[in-house]
Amino acid sequence: MTIQLMTDSSADLPLFLKNKLHVKIVPLYLHFSDGQYKSGETMDIELFHQKVKELGEVPRSAAPSPSDFYEAYKRVPPEKHILMLSISHEISSTYANAVAGKKLLLEEEPERIIEIINTKTASCGICLLMHEADKKIEEGYFFHQLVDHLKERIEQTATLFVLKNLDNLILGGRLEKVKGKIAKTLNIKILMKATDEGTIDVAEKVRGEKKSIQRFVDQIGEYTQDTENKILTMTYCRDKARAVNVLEKIRSRYGFYDTILEESGPLISTYGGEGALVISFFKM
Repeated sequence: MTIQLMTDSSADLPLFLKNKLHVKIVPLYLHFSDGQYKSGETMDIELFHQKVKELGEVPRSAAPSPSDFYEAYKRVPPEKHILMLSISHEISSTYANAVAGKKLLLEEEPERIIEIINTKTASCGICLLMHEADKKIEEGYFFHQLVDHLKERIEQTATLFVLKNLDNLILGGRLEKVKGKIAKTLNIKILMKATDEGTIDVAEKVRGEKKSIQRFVDQIGEYTQDTENKILTMTYCRDKARAVNVLEKIRSRYGFYDTILEESGPLISTYGGEGALVISFFKM
């Protein structure tokens, strides 16, 4: 392949897709009180949950540095064109650092071809775009055709979340403890979405597990009606049985021709918490 696909560790890719496409991943950093780790490299998902339990905290995340990206690009053979799919620019400085790293390498090797795309999503949203890249590469798309196509697809991507509990939001200081206790007492579940700009917004607050899942499934039909020729990607945090159950509800109601289910990595689990579900699909 003359195209080298790259992403960061916010992308939750199944092993078969990662291996098939030979995807290179630049990890984000996770800072616990006992040290710094690279998400997906020096910290896997099991160690992540162990640390959260032992330390009673969730880590702070930090983007890869421009130097990290420079080194990653440098390791790719010069004859390959690099396509980097980055976590949303609105929620991380990863994209900006990826661009800065590109500039560093082009100062030395100006003939290099490197394209960095702001996906405006993360997790299974990037998985969906990688799956689309796979299809188009098999169809014989040239590099610039692939870049243009994925940019179009990003504008058609819906990414929806449902949180089972608010523990990680409270631990991470993203939700005041008093508000968190009230929400837990009232059994409030939060539905979230990626906006057109790539920010994360609260879509709804629903009382009760059953109602929140029902709304989570209902929302799909509010974004798209034609699902027969589309796939849906889903990631879950820790609770696979819950994910499988929800995925079955989606499959029985909508005619997606295929689905991909994968566990979220340490970075996404930091924000979602146990039981969190994320889905992505194309609206058009």
